[in-house]
Amino acid sequence: MAWLKPATKTTILPNYLSPFLVFIFIWLFISILSDKYNLAESQKLRNPIVAIIRSNFTVLAIILILIFGLKVEITSRLIVFGTIVIASSIELFFVILFYFHRKLTENNNSSSALKPTQVEFFPQKLSHEIELELPQINIENSIYTNLKDKYLADNPDLFSFVNDAHLKEGLHLSLDKIPRNQSSILDTHTLFNIENIDSESLTFFLNLHKINDIRRINKYFLAINANLKFGGYFVGCGETIRSHHEKFYSKYPNIIAFIFYYTDFIFKRIIPKLPIFKEIYFAVTKGENRIISETEILGRLYSSGFEVLDTTEINNLFYFIARKINISSPNDVPSYGLFVKMRRVGQNGEFINIYKFRTMHPFSEYLQDYIYQKYKLEKGGKFKNDPRLTGWGRILRKLFIDELPQFINVFRGEVGIVGVRALSEHYFELYPKDLKKLRTKFKPGLVPPYYVDMPETFEEILESERKYLIKRQKKPISTQFEYFFKAWWNILVRGVRSR
Repeated sequence: MAWLKPATKTTILPNYLSPFLVFIFIWLFISILSDKYNLAESQKLRNPIVAIIRSNFTVLAIILILIFGLKVEITSRLIVFGTIVIASSIELFFVILFYFHRKLTENNNSSSALKPTQVEFFPQKLSHEIELELPQINIENSIYTNLKDKYLADNPDLFSFVNDAHLKEGLHLSLDKIPRNQSSILDTHTLFNIENIDSESLTFFLNLHKINDIRRINKYFLAINANLKFGGYFVGCGETIRSHHEKFYSKYPNIIAFIFYYTDFIFKRIIPKLPIFKEIYFAVTKGENRIISETEILGRLYSSGFEVLDTTEINNLFYFIARKINISSPNDVPSYGLFVKMRRVGQNGEFINIYKFRTMHPFSEYLQDYIYQKYKLEKGGKFKNDPRLTGWGRILRKLFIDELPQFINVFRGEVGIVGVRALSEHYFELYPKDLKKLRTKFKPGLVPPYYVDMPETFEEILESERKYLIKRQKKPISTQFEYFFKAWWNILVRGVRSR
């Protein structure tokens, strides 16, 4: 714009450095918030174009408020507004260019497979039925005798737990069938001792040292995964938050226990998860004796390619038996922060990231199937006694505070004010095929039809959503207003809450 107005280069432009930096900050902040540069997540050209227009109009509105509302002095408004127009045109040009290039590339590599950002409309059966082939051996050549009389002689409860672990209905883990030369029993927190084992050489791995002392827990799990054969067993233990809490309160009077416990909790639980501070913490403590939740232990196992078979508590330690069902992948790292983004099925079957305040323990997102199998669904479609929820998380949910960051999704155009809930892929697969297709015709919403009909069973939830979606197809505008006011009447006047 300065080149279009030659006089401004010498008379006005030198005075524009500070306003230009403010403009750049506003532009980038709104652009990142709107996620308009995330082209890979959207399969339709219309979506990023709408995102660019929405984002840039927001920038324009902010600039207008600054100039006319707050009366910020700008010498040339043509330069300011012209810059917005030119920048928007450049963005639109390159987005269109990117999509045409991607379309040509996809045509050249034509395939019948669905795009990776879309969910398929049929059940995905992830097989857990992995059979482990074991040789026929005598009990003398198995790990049974060594475990019972040597390694676990002082812990018979643990031996019984491992030997009788439930694998499937009517099937147990029998130690007398596992060869000694395919097993490893350690008591170590040193990763070197595990990485020194040959890949895929083990059927059974037991570490008697609690994982709270291991510096990099996921790396430790990944190393064990690499050493086990498919279907191989991993037995380990850790001290959970609950056990840690009970240890303090059984040792000291309540007031002293409260002070000691929460001081210890902040140092060993919160600080290790904070940027910068965690580096100092690990430098001082070497990562030993951290506080970790049961949920986080299980979630880390699932994220590292294991399936949890059985758990128990012995001598204030949480023991687990897991088996390798997948090749581990260290790439998908969950967030520890206050904000979380959850992968959900959105409009047209495309995946979107829903933003919320954290209400669950870290790594909870990997336990969807485990929690469903163990706890099933209660009234209202939630998991019964969901152990993934934290105490303060339950409070945030009761007050709807955890939902506030979803206005970012509303701003981006991924979510509407009224609509069905955005579901995880696992939960989505529980729905019948016709309702899946009907759901993905519309954007998910902040206020679901649940608050209007208050269904109690899973089947009633399905019918409530189906009724709403069919009604919305016929009368899209009036249905939204009807459900919005009915839902908020129930929430504010009748005190209805999601379970």
